Amino acid sequence: MDLPGVTSFRAARHRDDLALRPGERYVAGGTWLFSQPQPGVTGLVDLTPLGWMPWETVPGRLRIAATCTVAEALAAPWGAATAVARQCAESLLMSFKIQGLATVGGNLCLALPAGAMTSLTASLGGEVVVWTPDGGERREPVTSFVRGPGETSLAPGEVLRAVDVRLPAAPPVFRRTSLAPLGRSSAVVIGAGDRITLTASTARPVVIDAADPDAGLAAVDCWYDDPHGPPDWRAAVTARLAREVAAELGRAA
Repeated sequence: MDLPGVTSFRAARHRDDLALRPGERYVAGGTWLFSQPQPGVTGLVDLTPLGWMPWETVPGRLRIAATCTVAEALAAPWGAATAVARQCAESLLMSFKIQGLATVGGNLCLALPAGAMTSLTASLGGEVVVWTPDGGERREPVTSFVRGPGETSLAPGEVLRAVDVRLPAAPPVFRRTSLAPLGRSSAVVIGAGDRITLTASTARPVVIDAADPDAGLAAVDCWYDDPHGPPDWRAAVTARLAREVAAELGRAA
């Protein structure tokens, strides 16, 4: 889609270039930004010239840059989480063209309940690295960074730099359902270690104890409601999937 209100475009090559002027918006892949009208947006600041490595490894962790595309992320060394990385990416039903342009950071900042990278990084205990306007940085779990549909904890002037995830020792357990075989996810349930992460069926990521999923499910207060499923149905199917995941984790242990 054309954005007729945009009259300026500039590349960010240094951190100092990230200060937004009135009407400016950051862009990386732009798959959502260019998908619908953007009232009030008069300028774009491209993050890709910053030259961040798509992914880096440190002991026990994998750092994914905010500008890393979904396709690049799938090529990263996920170890035991390789299968679940692919399953999460495919759960949002992105075409290969979208996977080649859409970025991990954009997916997280868009904060869709069914966001593929939200499901993946939250389930692996991900922590976001955020650059602050004063030249510093802060870290926060993905589970609190994504606050609700379209809402994150980013403050004005802050930029998502990367997300760090823990690489599990054993393959995570993945379950997903939707109203149609090729429909957007209505519930995504992922078990890793002693935790089960709920996304898509909840307005924000929710983590429950794999040892007692029913207790965790009873405390959920943010079942999501949209055309992909009503809250009561989502609660019911999520409970079924969570019990299946807990049972499989128990057998693996």
